[in-house]
Amino acid sequence: MVADGAGRTPEGTAERSAGPRQTWAALPWLVRSAVVSSACLVVVVAGLYLLGRIVVLLAPLAIALAATLFLAALLDPVQLALRRLRLPAPLAALLSVLLLLGILVGVGALVWNLAANQFTELSRELSHGLERTRDFVTSTLPVTDQQLDRLLDQARQAAGQGSVDPVSGARTAVEVLGSALLALVLLFFLLKDGRSMWHWVLSRMTGPNRSVAAEAGRVGWRTLGAYSRGSMMIAAIDAIGIGLALVVLRVPLAFPLALVTFIGGFVPIVGATVAGAAAVLVALAANGPVTALLTLAAVIAVQQIEGNLLEPLIMKRQVRLHPAVILVVVTAGTLTAGIAGAFVSVPITAVAWRIIDTVQRHRQQHGAPEPPATRA
Repeated sequence: MVADGAGRTPEGTAERSAGPRQTWAALPWLVRSAVVSSACLVVVVAGLYLLGRIVVLLAPLAIALAATLFLAALLDPVQLALRRLRLPAPLAALLSVLLLLGILVGVGALVWNLAANQFTELSRELSHGLERTRDFVTSTLPVTDQQLDRLLDQARQAAGQGSVDPVSGARTAVEVLGSALLALVLLFFLLKDGRSMWHWVLSRMTGPNRSVAAEAGRVGWRTLGAYSRGSMMIAAIDAIGIGLALVVLRVPLAFPLALVTFIGGFVPIVGATVAGAAAVLVALAANGPVTALLTLAAVIAVQQIEGNLLEPLIMKRQVRLHPAVILVVVTAGTLTAGIAGAFVSVPITAVAWRIIDTVQRHRQQHGAPEPPATRA
């Protein structure tokens, strides 16, 4: 055996260099899988955290981009119909945006004329309903008024309720107005040049990645469009159904409650639950527990019909997510970006899932390259 100048043998050097590999290979496969999965999970969570921090820092821009994509998917059929009438792309995009503005202004004016004076009364009725619920809880359950007050104070502190800052309120109003104007401008350009932009992106890709990206883009856009139109239809059906039930039961403030139900319908599960709870509280405060129970039964019936019959027909299976997934992503979106995060979390998850599923199916159909064999 020949030693080198440092007194080390080649066999010893090989043994030391192969030590980590031999140690890794000697570990049980379950431990190795756990280590690799944990490392991948840490990388993914860190990436999502950084992305979330960037989105929070650029909140007005992120909200404007999300609203632009949502409205573009909603108005895309209108723009295509106008293009079939041989209108130029700029004019078709402009008419689509003007149609959206006309609907929003018209609905806003109608709501203001019908329900502007009722929202103060709605707040008062909700407070009265909460007081009656509080009396029922303290008289039925072993909970004192002091304990309930302490819990409510903790909930308010957790929700961040405090004194209103005029400067902060003015800044928020300016940011909202700026985001709305930016969203309208981006919406016009996306409707006018969106397809040419996408074709430009695809032209920069080569090989099989181009076909995969094209298919994933089509599927993602169709999913977002189906979600946008389906969410609006389902929210309208919920609002009409619960509003009619409130009118039949002679619950006051039926129109404002139907409007709250319509807005809450864009947040699956959570929004409908909050809107239904508000309707039950108003019924309890105005007409007593019997009407409140009937209102609760009507709300549950409408939501069951919507969730089990109408949603599968309107949304189709390609958009549907499991309720547990919806609850998790809505909670995560709310904790990350508040109300705006609650609205955009579900469509982002649905589109991302459809894109990932499309890429996986494409790889299975065309066969992914096998990794090179490694010697033991």
